Amino acid sequence: MPEYFDRYINLVEDIELSEAFDESIEQLKRLDINLLKKIGDEKYAPDKWTIRNIFQHVVDWERILSQRALLFARINGSVAQGVDENALAENAKTERRTVEDLIEELKIVRLSTKTLFASFDDEILQNTGTSYKSEMSVLAMGFTIIGHQKHHLKIIEERYFPLA
Repeated sequence: MPEYFDRYINLVEDIELSEAFDESIEQLKRLDINLLKKIGDEKYAPDKWTIRNIFQHVVDWERILSQRALLFARINGSVAQGVDENALAENAKTERRTVEDLIEELKIVRLSTKTLFASFDDEILQNTGTSYKSEMSVLAMGFTIIGHQKHHLKIIEERYFPLA
């Protein structure tokens, strides 16, 4: 279990990766858009992100983690470049986007990610690389992507829904 990323992987049920991707897409389809819109740009604390910031963060990191998975799949033992998540967030300009648009983008990116992982055979899924000081397999990267979404949707439910 890769250190740091275990916090995301452990949020995913013990099922096949393809099933986990399918469930993550269904989770997005079940989101209460009206409730998310009602919350708008409210934050549960002064230095926290808005819901739109969170969804953009999940989209951005899915793309980054997918690129890392592809790198590890094609070049076993690769080391991924670091990324400053706060710099990404500061430059995302989410105020120009709607929550519906961001969720739709996430669904599309998720389908693309699912297709990428479906192209990997069992041998490739065991390839490893280094991501944020942790060696991890391509398979673990897939579960990390799904768990990252679950993590942030849980934060939205626990900390943002009460603001509505």
